[in-house]
Amino acid sequence: MSNVSLEAMVELIHQMRRSAEALQKQAQGIQAVERNLVRLLASVKMLELNISDAKELV
Repeated sequence: MSNVSLEAMVELIHQMRRSAEALQKQAQGIQAVERNLVRLLASVKMLELNISDAKELV
């Protein structure tokens, strides 16, 4: 785990959240996209929780 840059991972996860939220604004009315973004954002949330757990171990 020492070779892993947690800060870089955190930034990439934040980029994923920002991208998904931006796409949500663009997807108004396209239900399939909106539903998939809800799932995507739930997965991003899990990544955020996982990375915060990993930071505590380091």
